[in-house]
Amino acid sequence: MKTQKLIKKFIIRGAIKGIVMKSNVPINFLSFIDTKKGIVQDSKSNIFKQSIKNKILVFPYAVGSSVGAYSIYSLKSNDVMPNAMLCKNVDLIVSSGCAMANIPLAIISDKIYDKLQIGDKLCIN
Repeated sequence: MKTQKLIKKFIIRGAIKGIVMKSNVPINFLSFIDTKKGIVQDSKSNIFKQSIKNKILVFPYAVGSSVGAYSIYSLKSNDVMPNAMLCKNVDLIVSSGCAMANIPLAIISDKIYDKLQIGDKLCIN
């Protein structure tokens, strides 16, 4: 996949390197991920019990309250944050959380979201 076509828009610039961990459902950062362990705890998710640490977390969009931004920051504080986040729609929760935690964040198209699979390796500088 060509790098220039992968990213629609960077929100938080940075290197996007690692293995894709793709959620097929929206993420509520307050309840979806154990912020101490970096493990997905939503049993309805296709990535249930998977670690997001050092992965590229790909998801459609976030849901929930503004507390989710602090949950994203907690992932960094507990050293279990993803290397980057890619999503189809970015909101204030995700953008502010990634900004506080210095996690690269980018918007991707529906087409790219559909093409990305768990285990894909990405390297975008």
